[in-house]
Amino acid sequence: MFREMLRKKQELSKEECEEILRGQLRGVLSVLGDDAYPYGMPMNHYYAEDGCLYFHGGKAGHKIDAFMKHDKASFCVYNEGYRNENEWFLNIRSVIVFGRIEIVQDEEIIKEIARKISYKFINDETYIQKEIEQSLKGTLMFRLVPEHMTGKIVREK
Repeated sequence: MFREMLRKKQELSKEECEEILRGQLRGVLSVLGDDAYPYGMPMNHYYAEDGCLYFHGGKAGHKIDAFMKHDKASFCVYNEGYRNENEWFLNIRSVIVFGRIEIVQDEEIIKEIARKISYKFINDETYIQKEIEQSLKGTLMFRLVPEHMTGKIVREK
């Protein structure tokens, strides 16, 4: 069902893919939007121990409408890259996860994941707790349950 990578030498291991997913702050979540146009949006995420990617947002809008109609989605994330000595081009490691979106209903899981996402940006527990309490009722938490994951190193030359 999913294509094999053509440039096998550039393929990243599962462990390398997971490292990128854990380490990066955000990526692009893509869904099938209005009139079957792709709709991609930058999203903060949390890659959890269960292998799922978690996201949060408002309870209404284009992305919610899209994945309520079509639960298939992809998420792309890439690192900042590096340059080897005496080379002008970047070497970037990227990951794409394909899967299905599910709404998270359990309030304790929602709080836990919201806290973990927050800690990627700030270490102030008092601030995080206040934000969670104020925003919880208006927040929708959802996860991307992976069906396929691929990663590679891209040399921009």
